[in-house]
Amino acid sequence: MPNMPYTGQPQSIYELDANDMEVLHKCKQKIHSICTQHLHKPVRVQTVDGSTHEGIIVHVDHTFVYLQMPASHTRAFFPGPFPPFNPYYNNVVLPLALFNLLAIALVA
Repeated sequence: MPNMPYTGQPQSIYELDANDMEVLHKCKQKIHSICTQHLHKPVRVQTVDGSTHEGIIVHVDHTFVYLQMPASHTRAFFPGPFPPFNPYYNNVVLPLALFNLLAIALVA
């Protein structure tokens, strides 16, 4: 392989056990199914690291669930020198990895 800075044989330092991989795959499929059933509904999502997000599920693929955030959401990255809240830029979509979701709750 040209342009490879390391000439030695790669040494594996971690490999996911096949049983664990199957469990993770089943969890991901279950979360995908739940998110698909609740597409276009407001939800509160909690991630494995404890973060909580509220928004509307606007899309789900096999890797991410996409939440449209409320207009007052301040954790988004805005292009340009905008203040934290810009009423003209309120279409913020937050992608969250399916395998990182801990809880999903419908929000009235």
